[in-house]
Amino acid sequence: MAKAIGMIELTSIARGIDTCDTMVKAAQVQLLRASTVCPGKYMIIVGGETGDVKASMAAGKERGGELIVDTLLLPNAHEQLFPAISMTNQIENPGAVGVIEFYSIASAITAADVAVKAANVTLIEIRTGYAIGGKGFVTLTGDVGAVREAVKAAVKETELLVESVIIPRPDKELFQTLL
Repeated sequence: MAKAIGMIELTSIARGIDTCDTMVKAAQVQLLRASTVCPGKYMIIVGGETGDVKASMAAGKERGGELIVDTLLLPNAHEQLFPAISMTNQIENPGAVGVIEFYSIASAITAADVAVKAANVTLIEIRTGYAIGGKGFVTLTGDVGAVREAVKAAVKETELLVESVIIPRPDKELFQTLL
């Protein structure tokens, strides 16, 4: 069965922590990220087999109830999303850099999936809400043409875009700050 990613964002930190516990106990999922996000919300991201993620999300939605502000279920998620969300991607051959910024965490995760499926790029990171006003953004690298293609596809297929940029030849020191 395919790998999936599920995300629930809540307005309450306390309920978020409780919801996270419920989600990871409900099914065989990997907790990819659970943390506070600005402004005073809580986000849970889980991954695993599609059926398990669906079961975890159902339990999380029930527990989170009226305090849920956003959810995402992404079946058939590209394998690069898992380390990019966990901030553990290793970049072997840096190239051009694409940055895609969104008003929503769910939009950033969706955009990363679209981008990496559209072109031969490597995700650097999917940043999710903390210390950035609840926004989400994606950084990716590859040859200039692939980065342009990936960013274009992601911008076309997602909502709540703030800005996107492509840096054809990023400075080495700048690139290091993205890792």
